[in-house]
Amino acid sequence: MSTPSSVGWAAPTARPRVPRTSLVPPQHGAWAFVGLPLVLGTLVTPASWTTALLTWAAFTCYPASYFALSLVRARRGDRFRRPLATWMLAAAVPAAVLVAMRPWLLVVGLGYAGLFAVNLAFARRNHERDLVNDAVLILEVVALVPLTWLSAEPHTTVPSQVWLLTALCGLVLVGSTLHVKSLLRERRNASYARASRAFAVASLVAGVGLAGAWGLPGGVALVVPFILLALRAFKRDWSGWRPGRIGLVELACFVAVAVAAAFAVSF
Repeated sequence: MSTPSSVGWAAPTARPRVPRTSLVPPQHGAWAFVGLPLVLGTLVTPASWTTALLTWAAFTCYPASYFALSLVRARRGDRFRRPLATWMLAAAVPAAVLVAMRPWLLVVGLGYAGLFAVNLAFARRNHERDLVNDAVLILEVVALVPLTWLSAEPHTTVPSQVWLLTALCGLVLVGSTLHVKSLLRERRNASYARASRAFAVASLVAGVGLAGAWGLPGGVALVVPFILLALRAFKRDWSGWRPGRIGLVELACFVAVAVAAAFAVSF
């Protein structure tokens, strides 16, 4: 019995099946990293449509960036193209409206593009977990605190409270990054645990400074989450803790930071 190829023609080659990829990035903690600076910025920013648009843009740019980095890192990245295109389209709408309302945001976008180029370079070498890359990622999200104000009130001076909350956010996110690394990817590297605890103590001292700069009595609230973060960093036994459970602890700490900031703003 002859086959098609044996009589001078070949059957059409079936297209290789591209595995489906979820549209939602699996790194759930990253949503909290994006959400915290937006919450802090919103606490001191008058209600505005630009705040809603910025929030929409931020929460769509994160998954778009995740799938872009995944595409660069993967040897066969076809499965990332569909979610990347989906999230890029979703992010393009608020980005276009924001630039139309605030043309100077185009310069901000170019700055973010430069920072993201650093992320792409690390991902291409499969070194996206390096501390330098982490620092760039933290800078990208912490900048959302002043951007929340500037996009809503572009013709006014940025209040000192905005900058204090920006510093607060940076301290919290750096500390969280060091802490989680010390428990998961770098759990066999004792230097990360020491660095996490040292930074927690330094952040507590800095928190006292932030409270003084904020003013009493509201500023006292800003110290409380740093006490909780230090206690968490000095907890010795994390054996048996799965990543999801550790993430819930970090989320609870972020909520405590947001509540403390809201309390401080209310005075």
